[in-house]
Amino acid sequence: MVQSITVAFQGEPGAFSEEAVLSFFGDGVQPGPVPTWRSVFEKVRDGSVDAGVVAIESSLAGSIRETYDLLSEFYDAGIRIVGEVSVPVRLALVALPGQTLDWIERVYSHAQALAQADEFLRTRDWQVMTTYNTAGAARMIAEKRERRAAAVASPRVAELYGLEILAADIQSGDNNRTRFAVLGRDGSAAAAPASETEPGPRKTTLVFAVRNVPGSLNRCLGTFASRGVNL
Repeated sequence: MVQSITVAFQGEPGAFSEEAVLSFFGDGVQPGPVPTWRSVFEKVRDGSVDAGVVAIESSLAGSIRETYDLLSEFYDAGIRIVGEVSVPVRLALVALPGQTLDWIERVYSHAQALAQADEFLRTRDWQVMTTYNTAGAARMIAEKRERRAAAVASPRVAELYGLEILAADIQSGDNNRTRFAVLGRDGSAAAAPASETEPGPRKTTLVFAVRNVPGSLNRCLGTFASRGVNL
């Protein structure tokens, strides 16, 4: 019998981070939601979970700086990137059953999701407010039974929280994806994916700082270019 592993992710059930966990580890994983990205790092560091998954880059919004800062902060604690997974981002506007687009006054979601759905959201005069997580926004509306409110989230949260989809595929672009880093403790083999990955070149993530003088960043990046390393 294969022992299940525990994996921390930021958000609530139905979040894209949970989709990343399930996509990378497959069956037999126990996803564990925590409130912040820092909490994911702390759980992995303390050994209370086998691995963690954190968002690191959006194809639309770019790099997620907080994750890189945490990678640097927790490096001495033995936290390492042991894998990655890319998740397609499909966004929907969800609300309590019986609501319509014309009734909605407030829209909640994580700042990244709001930015990715900005083109759709600008078509109406809605009050847009940020929350800590996409699925958390949907859960809040469901638990409070908040009418005239909607959340931007994955369409799968509608079934999870008893909501209805008012508009589907509201994300900008046809290839909207978020890349997630899989975290493990240095020397631990618990964070291996469920299936074998294709053989090929390894990817390395570097986090470094430079002096605040003209040309310092250029000299660092030029070193990679001169040696034919693709960044």
